[in-house]
Amino acid sequence: MTSATSSPAHARHLAQLNVATLRFPLDDPRMAPFVELLDPVNSEADAAPGFVWRLVEDGAADATGLRPAGEHVIVNMSVWESQEALWDFTYRSGHLEVVRRRREWFERHVEAHAVLWWVPAGHLPTVAEALERLADLRTHGPSPRAFTFSSPYTAEESAGVRGDLVS
Repeated sequence: MTSATSSPAHARHLAQLNVATLRFPLDDPRMAPFVELLDPVNSEADAAPGFVWRLVEDGAADATGLRPAGEHVIVNMSVWESQEALWDFTYRSGHLEVVRRRREWFERHVEAHAVLWWVPAGHLPTVAEALERLADLRTHGPSPRAFTFSSPYTAEESAGVRGDLVS
């Protein structure tokens, strides 16, 4: 696991989770282009301005072996210094190729498949915490507790919300 950077205790970081339902097993030849993009995209994330941490499986370079949301569902979870830093990585880097090609490799989700939430700087969210935030978004819609890029909330708006950690 990449460790969190040190920051003032009052600072907030943006956590994100996205889930993707595989169309084919990862070892299927149709998934090879996605698998080949994992290392370069993860390396780009690790070096991106504002990157703090990303979930990886013990002894692995990524989290594709973790299946906490179902046998055919992979998770991606990371923490960033700001919403702008995450946006820039997501849509202004090599990651954009994965976003553009996602229908080749992943099923279309009917429900929300990505969630954002603010955490105190230094806090590394658990997968259970992240899945709970996604469930909250699916049940209640965007709120300061669980939101999306298209319905964002500031760190100040989400400070002290139900279930948030006190910084």
